[in-house]
Parts: sequence; C-alpha cells; structure tokens
Amino acid sequence: MTVSATSSSTTTTSSTSSSSDSRTTLSSSDFLQLLVSELQNQDPMNATSVTDFINQMTSYANFSSQQSINSSLTSLAGSFSSLVTLNSVNYIGHTVEAKSDTAVLSNGSATFGYSLSSAASTVSISVKDSSGSTVWTGTGTGNKGSNSFSWDGTDSSGNQLSDGGQYTISVTATDSAGNSVLNYTTVTGTVTGIDTSTSTPSLTVGGVPVSASNIIGVTS
Repeated sequence: MTVSATSSSTTTTSSTSSSSDSRTTLSSSDFLQLLVSELQNQDPMNATSVTDFINQMTSYANFSSQQSINSSLTSLAGSFSSLVTLNSVNYIGHTVEAKSDTAVLSNGSATFGYSLSSAASTVSISVKDSSGSTVWTGTGTGNKGSNSFSWDGTDSSGNQLSDGGQYTISVTATDSAGNSVLNYTTVTGTVTGIDTSTSTPSLTVGGVPVSASNIIGVTS
C-alpha cells in the first residue's frame, strides 16, 4: 500500500512529528490517528489489503493491551510500596534483629550477630569504623545456627570510642576442613523510624537504614 503525498497527509505528518518531539511514547490516540490517516490517504489503485488491515488492528490491540498492563503494574507497585510502609509502622519502638553488618555505637556498645550453617572450629571477628579502619579484632563462638556478639565500644588498645559512630562487623568462620560456614551477619537495635525516600521503604534500626525484608526477628 502507498500513501499519497497530499497536503492533508503532509499536515498530519508535520503535526505528528511535532507531537513526537515532545513525547517519547506513542499513545493510543496517536496510533489510531496514524491508522485513520493511512486509510484516508491510501492509493485507490493499491488499497490496503484485508490481511494488512487485520494485521495492523492486531498490532494496535496488542499495543493497547500492553499499555493497560504497564499501567496496572505501576499502580500495583505503588500499592505494594504503601502496604510495605504500613506494615513497617508496626516495628517502630520494637527491638529487632536484621540481616546487616553495620550498627551505630550507642551507650558504649553495639550488638551484632552471625549465623553459621554448621559448627565452626575457628571464628574471627573484626570491627571497622566508617573510614574502613579496623578498630577491634577478636574471636567468637562457633555454634551452629545463631551466635551473638556484643561489642563494648573499645578499640584493640582499650580506648573507649565515642557514641554515634557507625561500625561494621566482619566475620570469618571455618570448619575443621577450612571451609567457610558463615551464612550472614546481623545487627540488633530499636526501630526508630521509616525512610520512604526510595522506592523500597527501609526501617531505621539503631540509626542505620535496614530493608524491612531483612528483619528476621523481633526481640521485644
């Protein structure tokens, strides 16, 4: 099929091009306008075949359905985010344990934990400050499952560090054959708020943002 270069089609094409410059997507109205213009300006000696017309209408139907699905998914994502936020409110004021490796030193201490897939023969623990410098090293328990570690906020020289700093725990746990048995590390703290500035709301646990999906237990 050939579209004749009439003044009407030129005007339509110019208008469509101008409109396209200001948008990055094709709306249903744009699609129908193009289809109608095509039918109006087709060459009578070489008209659109029934098969071509059906194929174009099928394409439009698929296009329209995809737009509807995208709109529904966007709405669903917004509803899910709101639901997560509402559920997260229930954690405020409670002490929780979450998968993370960073905690804020408060009242001279920070509580960490770690999970082992099996008993470990050797467990080494190090604590680093926000600049990445190691301030404390030691050993920990090697029980299968959950293990806790409470750091008193003193460095390896016995100096008491100031409250308010963020510290990260690093755990190396191996069995008698030298294989790593560490699953993950955890932090324990009180939930003081919810951060909704990102697409996935997070809880503020002891001054550190933690995803609600990483909460593995509520202790009080």
